[in-house]
Amino acid sequence: MRPPVPLSAVRTFEAAARRRSFKSAADELNLTASAVSHAIRKMEQALGVALFERDGHGVALTPAGEALLDHVGRAFEELNRGLDLVTSRGPQLLRLHCAPSFAAQWLTPRLARFLAEHPGLEVRLAAGMDYARFLTDEFDADIVYGPPRGEGLFRMALGEERVTPLCDPERAARIREPADLFAHMLIQSDNKLVRWPLWFERNDLRAPPPAGIRFDRSFLAIAAAADGLGVALESTLLAERELASGRLVAPLAGRAEDVLYNGHHLVFPAAARRRAPLRTFAHWLAREMRIESSADIL
Repeated sequence: MRPPVPLSAVRTFEAAARRRSFKSAADELNLTASAVSHAIRKMEQALGVALFERDGHGVALTPAGEALLDHVGRAFEELNRGLDLVTSRGPQLLRLHCAPSFAAQWLTPRLARFLAEHPGLEVRLAAGMDYARFLTDEFDADIVYGPPRGEGLFRMALGEERVTPLCDPERAARIREPADLFAHMLIQSDNKLVRWPLWFERNDLRAPPPAGIRFDRSFLAIAAAADGLGVALESTLLAERELASGRLVAPLAGRAEDVLYNGHHLVFPAAARRRAPLRTFAHWLAREMRIESSADIL
């Protein structure tokens, strides 16, 4: 008869096998790496089989370890799904972290519609430039600006964005070609991936030296441009409300080359896939962004 293996040891194995690292598993479980190694070695002794191959470069699963992970992973997903079903927090609350400008300009204006379409769901939204740390289980998902970071995360690109000069209608009337921008205040966005030098290069011009107004958030640059302070180089996705209302216009639309790029991604750890609020939100987000990738990851 097989000796009993403690559930805590199985949980330690699952984390180490999923992350392919004893240290990462230790961080996730709030243990030391030596405690993780000791628990797994005792489990291997109890089972009479090696689960990991160890060398100076790290650890890798043996065929037995791969087979066990397949079953254990599905078992923990099912266990967590059951726990979610009997707790009020699990199926009701979406804990979301988001890049500040996307939260302010795109997501928040749509939250009322999302909640109306899905009664019973609650959203806790935090915004910040730092990426969410999923090790503490504080957030279910993060909408990040720029290339996603971190291992073991599912990623859904939120579509292509168009970056183009934007300004108020009165100023736009004096801008007919890219070179006309030299006579206007160019609003600088310090944390943008696409900045004025790249845009001018795409249009065969050299960008003027940075001067005047600088912001560290796109929503501030968009507001400043709408208030007549200058020309902002921003995403039409983030500025869609100002463009729809006429407070901002794109003076060089069709007369200059814009920059297209994937600016934002929805990311979340594998363990969060079981949470119904996240699945609901990801499919809703894909529909709103007119993308087809949510079915591939959930």
